[in-house]
Amino acid sequence: MSDPVKTEAQSPPPRRRGPPRRVTVSRVQRLSPAMLRITLSGPALADFPAHLPASYIKLIFPEPGQSEPPPFKPDGPRPAFMRTYTPLRFDAATQELDVDFVLHGEGPASTWAAQAQLGQALLLMGPGPGYPLPEAAASYLLIGDDSALPALETILARLPAGMPVQALVEVVDARDERPLASPAALKVQWLARGTDNQLAGQPIEAALRAQTGLLPGMPQPCHIYLACEAAAMRRIRSQLLNDLGVPRTQLVARGYWKLGAVNHPDHDYGE
Repeated sequence: MSDPVKTEAQSPPPRRRGPPRRVTVSRVQRLSPAMLRITLSGPALADFPAHLPASYIKLIFPEPGQSEPPPFKPDGPRPAFMRTYTPLRFDAATQELDVDFVLHGEGPASTWAAQAQLGQALLLMGPGPGYPLPEAAASYLLIGDDSALPALETILARLPAGMPVQALVEVVDARDERPLASPAALKVQWLARGTDNQLAGQPIEAALRAQTGLLPGMPQPCHIYLACEAAAMRRIRSQLLNDLGVPRTQLVARGYWKLGAVNHPDHDYGE
């Protein structure tokens, strides 16, 4: 369900941030030409809490010329080289956390990930809020691009066995496709965007137009999680609400990145 609109009087006080955790790279795995999975570990993860699917963490990267991120106080100014990512697999026994990075060739996070080596340090904050699975859902439609693929995977891992799920996933090309595990009854359609990020979201829009039976064929209520480039998210959100008649209460939308922006703000819900 989408977040309700809150008045100033109803808004909760700002959350107090805990101190950042220092973590180091313990494994680097190439998933595809455009994505790396980097395992972060360290004793600071001993109390890493349980979290909802599609939750987020903040990673603070070294600045140019530095081997480690600069010291950071939770109540201090926001670090220039801090970015938001999805915590994927966490192993409490080994104190290891997997994080997937899209290699888009620009920005401090992508640049760091492309050269990541064992033992390199980052600072980690979070996790933050995620996506509570609606109890009334009879089916799901998950829509996202490569930046949202980790979040979609965390949702898929938590769905009930046999739950009908359709996923539309936009990636650069077929080399970025990979098996998605879930106890749910999952059908995946991979959509190739190509290397031109100006086309972000267009394959998803075309797929929704072409598959007019996609939503009517899903058991109702069908809950939708949509996450991709910010402008594309708004177009697809409008398409779902206005063209396909999806109730607002059955749609959650997130802008994970913005074309031309190096640090798109969090909590972009397209509303």
